[in-house]
Amino acid sequence: MTDPRLSALFTPCLLVDEGRMMRNIDRLSKRALTLGVALRPHLKTTKSVAAARYVLKDGHGPATVSTLAEADAFAQAGINDILYGVGISPNKLDRVIALHRAGCRLTVLLDCAAQAEAVAAASKASGIAIPAMIEIDGDGHRSGLTAHGPALTQVGRILHDGGAELVGVLCHAGESYGAVGHAAQVLSAEQERQAVVDAATILRDAGLPCPVVSVGSTPTAHAAQNLDGVTELRAGVYVFFDLVMAGLEVCTVDDIALSVLTTVIGHQDAKGWTICDAGWMAMSRDRGTANQRVDQGYGLVCDASGAPIRGLYVKQANQEHGVIARHPDFNGDMPDLPVGTLLRILPNHACATAAQHQRYHVVPKDPDAALMVWDRFGGW
Repeated sequence: MTDPRLSALFTPCLLVDEGRMMRNIDRLSKRALTLGVALRPHLKTTKSVAAARYVLKDGHGPATVSTLAEADAFAQAGINDILYGVGISPNKLDRVIALHRAGCRLTVLLDCAAQAEAVAAASKASGIAIPAMIEIDGDGHRSGLTAHGPALTQVGRILHDGGAELVGVLCHAGESYGAVGHAAQVLSAEQERQAVVDAATILRDAGLPCPVVSVGSTPTAHAAQNLDGVTELRAGVYVFFDLVMAGLEVCTVDDIALSVLTTVIGHQDAKGWTICDAGWMAMSRDRGTANQRVDQGYGLVCDASGAPIRGLYVKQANQEHGVIARHPDFNGDMPDLPVGTLLRILPNHACATAAQHQRYHVVPKDPDAALMVWDRFGGW
């Protein structure tokens, strides 16, 4: 029987299972405590003040964001210890300074001398020693300096001597998103740890401060066995999880707290298709599971209660239409899904799917409680 609370919703819309979300948050909080490091959650997935209240221990931080729009919104909500975890550009420094003047300690990230010089110049001009971290490349994934390259101490010196605040070093193990299974993720976590610890040692040996040593990705955060030399752990998508994380074996499908509620609007019986009203405008075009062992198409189909329907996935996504079909690996019969049937679709990538929506409809842990609505925001 369909939950009457869901029947009143206009589809497609975004659902959060509060109980699953709280379980996910608690799991990583306990892990950080066991590993002896602070947890600096990444709020880019939720982009919601209401959700942040669950994630942040005291409501004020520490936190990580991926846009200055996020920093603005969370700072206005009283979160005052924020790391902007994307390389800084000079044209954004006025906004950084404005946040500092409003009472938010916003730390910036950089990996080259030009950025460091801009941060140092802005620090001198404003009279605010802008806190900055140096990004370390631990696995060749994207940005960052190598720990043993000459640029590391050069950049550190520019910040330290130029009027900015050299806070420390940071690494993101982006290649862990291709590491399937716990053993592979353990190796990735150790590679990440070693890269930043080496970088911190080199800076300190050069007479430069390095109080913060930061690591983090959802796979490595859950797999790390030893974080000696590390001071903080970052992760973001763990709050909701998604099919990519399930495909990497970081979580199970039963841990995924985010879904899109959709309605069956038609059928193509000759093709074995069921048509729903959640296309890529609701699900996103993310195909993050395409290269995993199980390709989940544009999402995994569940009944209205959130239980997966065996053998079904979203095969195709047009702008406002989703095509539900039998998975190629499944030989069973298609279930009867009449027009008007409510379904939930689990997303490949929680961040990308959530970005398609303006709010969350939260299914409370208490089955007798009313649905909650949490606003979310976007922009840069």
